[in-house]
Amino acid sequence: QNVAVTPGSADRVANGDGMPGDEQTENKEEEDTGGAVKFGWVKGVLVRCMLNIWGVMLFIRLSWIVGEAGIGLGVLIILLSTMVTSITGLSTSAIATNGFVRGGGAYYLISRSLGPEFGGSIGLIFAFANAVAVAMYVVGFAETVVDLLKESDSMMVDPVNDIRIIGAITVVILLGISVAGMEWEAKAQVILLIILLIAIANFFIGTVIPSNNEKRSRGFFNYQASIFAENFGPSFTKGEGFFSVFAIFFPAATGILAGANISGDLEDPQDAIPRGTMLAIFITTVAYIGVAICVGACVVRDATGSMNDTIISEMNCNGSAACGLGYDFSRCRHEPCQYGLMNNFQVMSMVSGFGPLITAGIFSATLSSALASLVSAPKVFQALCKDNIYKALQFFAKGYGKNNEPLRGYFLTFVIAMAFILIAELNTIAPIISNFFLASYALINFSCFHASYAKSPGWRPAYGIYNMWVSLFGAVLCCAVMFVINWWAAVITYVIEFFLYVYVTYKKPDVNWGSSTQALSYVSALDNALELTTVEDHVKNFSSRPQCIVLTGAPMTRPALLDITHAFTKNSGLCICCEVFVGPRKLCVKEMNSGMVKKQAWLIKNKLKAFYAAVAADCFRDGVRSLLQASGLGRMKPNTLVIGYKKNWREAPLTEIENYVGIIHDAFDFEIGVVIVRISQGFDISQVLQVQEELERLEQERLALEATIKDNECEEGSGGLRGLFKKAGKLNITKPAPKKSGSINTIQSVHVGEFNQKLVEASTQFKKKQGKGTIDVWWLFDDGGLTLLIPYILTIRKKWKDCKLRIYVGGKVNRIEEEKIAMASLLSKFRIKFAEIHIIGDINVKPNKESWKVFEEMIEPYRLHESCKDLTTAEKLKRETPWKITDAALEGVKEKSYRQVRLNELLQEQSRAANLIVLSLPVARKGSVSDLLYMAWLEILTKNLPPVLLVRGNHKNVLTFYS
Repeated sequence: QNVAVTPGSADRVANGDGMPGDEQTENKEEEDTGGAVKFGWVKGVLVRCMLNIWGVMLFIRLSWIVGEAGIGLGVLIILLSTMVTSITGLSTSAIATNGFVRGGGAYYLISRSLGPEFGGSIGLIFAFANAVAVAMYVVGFAETVVDLLKESDSMMVDPVNDIRIIGAITVVILLGISVAGMEWEAKAQVILLIILLIAIANFFIGTVIPSNNEKRSRGFFNYQASIFAENFGPSFTKGEGFFSVFAIFFPAATGILAGANISGDLEDPQDAIPRGTMLAIFITTVAYIGVAICVGACVVRDATGSMNDTIISEMNCNGSAACGLGYDFSRCRHEPCQYGLMNNFQVMSMVSGFGPLITAGIFSATLSSALASLVSAPKVFQALCKDNIYKALQFFAKGYGKNNEPLRGYFLTFVIAMAFILIAELNTIAPIISNFFLASYALINFSCFHASYAKSPGWRPAYGIYNMWVSLFGAVLCCAVMFVINWWAAVITYVIEFFLYVYVTYKKPDVNWGSSTQALSYVSALDNALELTTVEDHVKNFSSRPQCIVLTGAPMTRPALLDITHAFTKNSGLCICCEVFVGPRKLCVKEMNSGMVKKQAWLIKNKLKAFYAAVAADCFRDGVRSLLQASGLGRMKPNTLVIGYKKNWREAPLTEIENYVGIIHDAFDFEIGVVIVRISQGFDISQVLQVQEELERLEQERLALEATIKDNECEEGSGGLRGLFKKAGKLNITKPAPKKSGSINTIQSVHVGEFNQKLVEASTQFKKKQGKGTIDVWWLFDDGGLTLLIPYILTIRKKWKDCKLRIYVGGKVNRIEEEKIAMASLLSKFRIKFAEIHIIGDINVKPNKESWKVFEEMIEPYRLHESCKDLTTAEKLKRETPWKITDAALEGVKEKSYRQVRLNELLQEQSRAANLIVLSLPVARKGSVSDLLYMAWLEILTKNLPPVLLVRGNHKNVLTFYS
């Protein structure tokens, strides 16, 4: 037997990513992208990250930062920025090596770690940030071109419109490179990197080329210890400080996700992302620090640019480094100067060996960053749309070509970028974009911390150089930096992210990625469950919550039974829908396991807060006994059994009746309360479901046949004589179709005839709003208060809130008023609102003859009548039919039998119009009352009434006087 292993299938299993049903789709995608261009760690990650981190800031702002903060604090600013990006890089590497990484970069990493809520919110704003970043970089490039045009007096219109024109042309060219394919884009990036490296090398070479008089007058003196010493400390101008300068520099350190963002196009993302990202951070940091130290050691802060400001020997030196080197720039203290670190943004061009190469470097830095962002935004957006987090964006999920290129996403990014280029005012949007990137970094760090903290066995990153607390510190640091850069932009970012988070949470996308949020929920639930076990039981906390086992079988087959139970357990107690599979163990277990997920999913789909549990057993009673003993966890253990009334008890085999009554006795033995629910139509709608399934299946077959016939007719319609022969040949296949259609109509009409509409209506009666009416509570035994608690809980539910409570209790005829006052006082102490209280004084009188006759006729088939037979015959009958009701047993409980018949008479008189009757369940002493007699009691008690709940608590108090 050959076993086919598709690439990445092991990763999918290891990572727990993807569902069995998705395998065919994934494999198909892999086949479709078989000839795709995949990049290694150098071209795919290192080059991109270096180009994105080395931005225009390196060439036109770093010298100013050194002038303001000094060499010492300038290097500290670079290291602090690098610390944020390095921690984020380590977290990214850890997440990226914890299983297979598909396309989507930061979005994919965050969503698969923290779930769709965080991933969906950050994915959208991260994609938007990248799209606007294209405009930022293109405008930066256009500004440099416009400055050159100004110098050569070659302006086209005016500065603002020239920026728009050049920006628009540039972004169209970049779009063309991107749409041409990743291979072309990668080649363009390599060329731009070479230009950038030459420009940086050109600067370092320029620092050792002896300075001329013109450059000296502009403040460049080559390496001088006196200049280094003077520039080492800060010299902040008015309005500037450490954090304001840091805020200006920090965006230059971002761009570390440029490689991760094209994770779907990497040959081995698990190896490429850590290696390329961390090496890029290291190289770019060394370059930033090197440029900062070199420029700080060569150029003074202020210079006039005038070659006449040399010092005449007899003049006194003012003590500055420039003075010691023969230049007097002291007038810069009183009037603005144009040169030096503090004043000239083109210091690197001046210092370099060949100035135009720095301009080429600026072009390279801006264009490469724009190109990287133009590729990143659609890739992230496509991954987000593929996951169908936002259904309205599904249009952008489609990919084209062997690389599955998101062409639709490219054009959307192009439109966004073009819009912001035409606005040409990016000073307002720039801090928000920086904060969007920082929010992504914060969540990546938090993802790494969260996954580690959740202690999920699935968290096994191959990249071990990370620490969960360092990742948490990185997340906090990113949030702090957001406020340092721009507090209002940080607030806007958080508001947008919160809104998107709430939206995704509300929509509940149908995805399951095994996120650390789920793992932590499990750990938290486990901890809370264990903590509850240490808390002493109290009536206000555990006993007063109906925690129910509901014997629904498959939950969809008895929806009304589940609905009424859910009405009093929802948001307050445990509800477990239970099914017992009876028969040969092997078959039962197979059937049980195959339906578990489907039945729990049905509960979730129908918004029923309940669990599904099933057992396999030799007999029904044994299965229920197992459930009663083993269900639940710690304090979250069932205390109430809810079962439907056995409507067919007179036709059912004796073993079924024994099991049914035995279950009630078992529940009391285990100190579990019992609720028996009776509705006139019964609960089981499995036959209705079968009919519906059959009709749906037949309808699908009919539609498929019609489609086949239509296709054949279309093919044959234009075939002429040849088509006629084809049609004749195909008739053998399609001819039965009308017959099939006719059979469907016949089946449908037969089923509709058999269809029990009343049963369907009854199955949904507890889903509907109950309207004005009453819940009549017949509290005839003190069972701990469960008979009162359940109707009270129902009245605080939305569907039952218009129903009033009427309380009926037994009492003495001559003390009705006193007992009514006492009952009202008791209920007020229990804080239970009621509409009426009725004291029934004649509850123990004999029923009328007609009612009693009905009861006698009911039990007649099951009576032994041994008193009418001789002793030998009577003994023989007892041995042969021990289940029959003996005259002696019937006489022994005659008063109880009278009571059930009489109660039905009273219920008919008082509660015939009630929405629901809650009635104390009569209990028969085990062994002394025949199972059939007990069933007759329940039958006569609840006959011809609205829905009835027969309730008997476990005699543990569920009501309390105290707050």
